Amino acid sequence: MHLTGLEANLACLGLVAADLLARTWRLQALVYGVGRRVTLRQSFMINAFAEAGATLSPMRVAGEPARLAGMLACRVPATASFVAIAFEVITAWPVLLLVTAVIGVRWAPDWWHAAGPRLAASARHDWPWALAVVALSLAALVGARHLARSQAHRAGRPLRRLLVYWRRMPAWPLLLSLPLSFVNNASRIALLPVLALTLPEPPSMATLIVGSYALTFGQLLLPTPAGAGAVELGFLGGAAGDLGRDDAWLLLAWRFWANGFGTLIGVWLAARLYGWPALRRGVARLLRRHPPAPGAA
Repeated sequence: MHLTGLEANLACLGLVAADLLARTWRLQALVYGVGRRVTLRQSFMINAFAEAGATLSPMRVAGEPARLAGMLACRVPATASFVAIAFEVITAWPVLLLVTAVIGVRWAPDWWHAAGPRLAASARHDWPWALAVVALSLAALVGARHLARSQAHRAGRPLRRLLVYWRRMPAWPLLLSLPLSFVNNASRIALLPVLALTLPEPPSMATLIVGSYALTFGQLLLPTPAGAGAVELGFLGGAAGDLGRDDAWLLLAWRFWANGFGTLIGVWLAARLYGWPALRRGVARLLRRHPPAPGAA
């Protein structure tokens, strides 16, 4: 199957829309389950805030504070907001682990056979860049840990009351969250394989699926914003197979749909709600409270 550039980008737009809608419905259902209401528009805005915060922060650490800020702006009480977020994590992670297991068992061996030699050769050739990425990541990790520590104490009380809310939570929001979480994972993983179908000779689907999974969810473990540096190094080094001479353009397109599009929506909505001056003041306060680690770029 071959797609034109226009067809692939339209398909990616549909995948991103499916992801955003799934997360919007999931949060809306969970907030309803803890006895509060948010509209579809409000839930979309909250998730857009979270996406922007997560993408622009080390280890995605600002995602949940941004989600909380959006929920408070929609007049959801702090305790109910914390509990809804906790339920979202409880239902999302088992689905992600199941997806990980299926991909690992079914496609990982084929992926390693196809991409492993190229990744090893790239690591030997580009070791100075890899070392620089590790150094910058460690510097970012220091700042991320300070920020995460400052937010952790806020979640203690609601999480201790989670069992009380669990007894009150109806079953249907939790059950509905499971397929919606699967749509969230599947749509993100599908972006790179769809874009690769524009190539004259794309890698095998197994290689693309595992590579896309690793590049997408590896960002959860990388302490630079959206895994910047490490993800690019892995992408161009062959994590998704041999993408030919168009690998740089494919990287830009994938980055836009996987990270850029949702981030732009989140920043635009936040600017409309709070105004650009308020956003700048918030960033300035965050930087004053958590200055970059010495030597960090």
